[in-house]
Amino acid sequence: MGILNFIGFKSKSKHQPKLDLSWLQADMHSHLIPGIDDGAKNMEQSVALIKRLHGFGLKKIITTPHIMYEFYKNDPKIIQDGLTKVKIALQNEGIDIEIFAAAEYYIDEIFYENVKHDAELLTIKDNLILVETGFINKPALLIDTLFELEMKGYQPILAHPERYQYLLSDRSLQGELIDRGIYFQLNLLSLTGFYSKEVKHFAEKLVDEGRIKLLGTDCHNMRYLDMLETLSSSKYYQKIQTLDLLNTSL
Repeated sequence: MGILNFIGFKSKSKHQPKLDLSWLQADMHSHLIPGIDDGAKNMEQSVALIKRLHGFGLKKIITTPHIMYEFYKNDPKIIQDGLTKVKIALQNEGIDIEIFAAAEYYIDEIFYENVKHDAELLTIKDNLILVETGFINKPALLIDTLFELEMKGYQPILAHPERYQYLLSDRSLQGELIDRGIYFQLNLLSLTGFYSKEVKHFAEKLVDEGRIKLLGTDCHNMRYLDMLETLSSSKYYQKIQTLDLLNTSL
């Protein structure tokens, strides 16, 4: 019995794609390797999520498991081994989509030390590396870590800046990060109001100001994709398609 039959996934289900993301081509932020972070819990879920994303017209997925020392102690081997299993499952189900893996690195003292000591880091492509922080307080090592990454030849991408309360309230920090050339990656779901109205408004502001370099689904489960399908009714759905994004070059 195929994985999708096992979980009852049907082509004529309520999950018929209502959203066209073919213009984006590549999703570079998601949590689709099963059982290693707060994303897909098992292979059945992973395959179903990827099938649905493929149905939105995406040609490539670069999935990004969390690496967060206190909670998700992943490393390149764990992630690459998980990716290999996902690829085999997709092949068995006849799902033809390119899938690669990087990571979403949590900025803390341990990550800072790893960067300083040249630990192996997984990148989105070439030198592009995805980093995140806590949502409430600015990390003490934020600027130092970004500087260290740059000194090591990486181009930092700040994941979902629209969700950080400390950044929303600190206009000077926003400007400093932009001036430093830090890339901003927006979660598509932020434009739907999925997280909060405040996050939605900040996301729209960043789009209006042309601050966004990359877009991602940050997909964790089916609830994310159910809400993502409402994106086409957002007044920003057409606007984000005019942005000068790096997704299509991934």
